[in-house]
Amino acid sequence: MLELKNIKKTYHVGDIETKALDGISVAFREKEFVAILGTSGSGKTTCLNIIGGLDRYDSGEMSIKGKKTSDFKDKDWDAYRNNSVGFVFQSYNLIMHLSIVANVELGMTLSGVSTEEKHRRALEVLEQVGLKDHLHKKPNQLSGGQMQRVAIARALANNPEILLCDEPTGALDTATSIQIMELIKEVAKDRLVIMVTHNPDLAEKYADRIIRFQDGKIISDDHPHQERPKPDAFSLKKTSMSFWTALKLSFNNIRTKKGRTFLTSFASSIGIIGIAVILSLSTGFQTQIDEFQSNAMAEFPIVISKSAMEVDMESMKTMQENMKDHMLGTAEYADSDEVYLYDPSENTLMHTNVFTDDFITYLNNVDPEICSGIGYTYIVSMNMLRDIDGNITPVSLQASGSFGGKMGNMSDGMSNIGLSSYPKQLDADENGYLPKNYDLLAGEYPQSATDLVLVIDSKNRIDYNILKNLGFDTEDKESIVFSDIVGTELKIIANDDYYVKTQMGSFLPNTDYEKMFQSDNNITVKISGIVRQKQDVKIGILGNGIAYSDELAQMVIDTAKDSEIVKAQKESDKNVIQMNTMTEEEKEQFISYLGGDTTPYMIMMYPKDFETKEAILSYLDSYNKGKANEDQIVYTDLAGTMSNMTSGIMDGITIVLIAFAGISLVVSLIMICIITYTSVLERTKEIGILRALGARKKDITRVFDAETCILGVFSGVLGVVISWLLTFPINAILYQMTELSGVAHLQLIHAVILVAISTVLTVIGGHIPAKMASRKDAVEALRSE
Repeated sequence: MLELKNIKKTYHVGDIETKALDGISVAFREKEFVAILGTSGSGKTTCLNIIGGLDRYDSGEMSIKGKKTSDFKDKDWDAYRNNSVGFVFQSYNLIMHLSIVANVELGMTLSGVSTEEKHRRALEVLEQVGLKDHLHKKPNQLSGGQMQRVAIARALANNPEILLCDEPTGALDTATSIQIMELIKEVAKDRLVIMVTHNPDLAEKYADRIIRFQDGKIISDDHPHQERPKPDAFSLKKTSMSFWTALKLSFNNIRTKKGRTFLTSFASSIGIIGIAVILSLSTGFQTQIDEFQSNAMAEFPIVISKSAMEVDMESMKTMQENMKDHMLGTAEYADSDEVYLYDPSENTLMHTNVFTDDFITYLNNVDPEICSGIGYTYIVSMNMLRDIDGNITPVSLQASGSFGGKMGNMSDGMSNIGLSSYPKQLDADENGYLPKNYDLLAGEYPQSATDLVLVIDSKNRIDYNILKNLGFDTEDKESIVFSDIVGTELKIIANDDYYVKTQMGSFLPNTDYEKMFQSDNNITVKISGIVRQKQDVKIGILGNGIAYSDELAQMVIDTAKDSEIVKAQKESDKNVIQMNTMTEEEKEQFISYLGGDTTPYMIMMYPKDFETKEAILSYLDSYNKGKANEDQIVYTDLAGTMSNMTSGIMDGITIVLIAFAGISLVVSLIMICIITYTSVLERTKEIGILRALGARKKDITRVFDAETCILGVFSGVLGVVISWLLTFPINAILYQMTELSGVAHLQLIHAVILVAISTVLTVIGGHIPAKMASRKDAVEALRSE
């Protein structure tokens, strides 16, 4: 059955060569009990290891059932050890963290035997060796003789053709040794048993054949066998260990070191904790920002300006890159003594929106479900008079600025855009812009286009010049009561009454205030109420001062567009008041100022909420589709610009913080590598046992990869749980400092990703020592303690 021909084996330790086997030749029968005797260093154990496939011969040939093994690859030797050979060692070589049943099942697991079948066979062989009453125990709960019986049961579980016993009674007392030898004798009845021993008495009493070794050679054989030539009748079944099996082995090992496992996992989870807390805060702050933007800018207008827009694309690109680089610490600086020049005009886009009648009609047809109102801002001068105790006096709204607006009040925290006109509501069933965004402090909200409102700040303050220019007595006064302001009437004087044509063809303001005041062409307006921005509205559009409706501005333009001064100005290249020459652009602006331009200077579309803003943008984009560049309408999404800017800043901060926290992940990876290597050293004997049972090198790698996988999952879960618990005190502290509630919030998707990252990094960190474990010599591994 088994034949060795001229087998040689030499060990090299430095420059020293030791011949363990020096050309031995021997054959064995299928069923016999062979004892190999010899002193230490005679080569008997080396011969046993070569027969068992744990060690390789240098030259010669070993044949099994006519099949030569010189052509065997590693996987063939693995399958041979698993299918055909069973080992019984002097030191038992049981895996202590497994039950005795699991120890016996292990070899069958590698063979791919089903769970039910391997359990049945394990119980059967354990009963055969007399351990029926100890099935629930682990090896460290058994005596030496009982552990050797478990080893024999494990060796027999796969029903091998060859049983190899290396000093099976060397660690046992006399009585137990006899019991073990009787058991081996019984086993030898139906298979080849080769036993290495120092005890000639046991060999003489139990063995059928005794072979003596000395100095690597066979010096005697009392019952030699000559193997007859026979065809190759030997087949191998490849072994395989599933990852699930590797997980179970590793999990059982980890359970024996609970304290170290917890500390290791906690140390590994520090990086995960850092990143998880950063993501929790980042997500929370971004949510707070988004909520603020959604509330504060729910009706933030989309602005469409008529004026030409200049955009220096190179400057914008450079600014964005610089912000990003400075945040990430990757900014580059030139190292030279030269100033580099570039032409901004090469990177500048020029565009002027043309508000055609078709476009205005298109805007007015927008769905009221997505757009609450449209505001049209005109450049128009309102010539106003007021009757103050019988004295007709010129007054002004102080609505100065390029588009009839005012800059946001600096003292009020830039809480408004600074416009003077408010939009008309498209949906008649809804409250207008003012009731939705401004509290009424006195009087009433405008009921008609000729009603004005006075807008004051959160502290009820107003620039005294505004009321002074409206004709109110502000001298030596700190305040004016609401009732003195509400109900005040003003008259807007038509151009034909306000401007008088001279004999020179120029126009001058009329000084006959009484006559102008009594004219039927006037528009009478009234301050109907005093309003203040609501507390829950973060940003309004109206500046502090007098605000009026877009309809009023349109009424003024309707009366001014056909006035004599407008007609004269359209026909003249000179300023008809000052008589100085003007450019075409200056002329157009002055006509607009006089009320001669019926197209708005700026249009603002107000979304119903933050979500419907995208629908309005799509509506505008649809208008531009298919049009030439010069005919397209360019708009400004103020809310989107602010949102993108804040999101970009938050993303940049998050990336930088995660990068710092990621350093601890690298440290964790190194630590896992060290800990896995320590585990490899601790489990070296287990590696040898698995190899003796037929485990492949990749199976050994898989065992330690499984262990690091378990550590990675546990570290990730522990880190996520600790991070989640930390959100409670963090939120409490933030609430005390900022009154922001629930800022830190760990999202489930982030938790899952972090656990996955922890697992992957841990497996990567442990894979190198896992590969080192797989390359360990099986014989050397079995000798370790």
